[in-house]
Amino acid sequence: MEAETAQVIREKTVDVEVNGVRYEREVSTRRLLVHFIRDDLGLTGTHIGCDTGNCGACSVICNGTLIKSCMLLAVQADGAKIETVEGIAEDDELTDLQQAFTAHHALQCGYCTPGMLMSATALLRENPSPSEEEIRKAIQGNICRCTGYVNIVEAIMSVGGGE
Repeated sequence: MEAETAQVIREKTVDVEVNGVRYEREVSTRRLLVHFIRDDLGLTGTHIGCDTGNCGACSVICNGTLIKSCMLLAVQADGAKIETVEGIAEDDELTDLQQAFTAHHALQCGYCTPGMLMSATALLRENPSPSEEEIRKAIQGNICRCTGYVNIVEAIMSVGGGE
């Protein structure tokens, strides 16, 4: 009886919708969502930065809420609808936000860009016309070591039209 009680479930079936496509996969119960997205689903736009929830490179939208995918186990996302940076383009055309990042030189090395885009997308859905202060607050969970954030804020403001 003790052996049965001590047995640990090591794999579980996860059923998720990512960028409008349904996936069902067996995953280790210890697998992080970021690794599931990148390695199991092949969606490498979601970056791995710190694995501690500090940098925001792995930001995705899960059931309408911005999350850091390195802070969630894949099994915890069972039944969820997830959006990654690959899924924000509209009809294979860059969104106004993606175009603004280019026009405002809001990226340099590009490593933080997917997470920044997901944070900005979540913000603009909730508040289509954010102020500079609201934008800075919304992206404070995303670390960029190259840009100094000025151009990122300007790019988001250009789309949001905040004052």
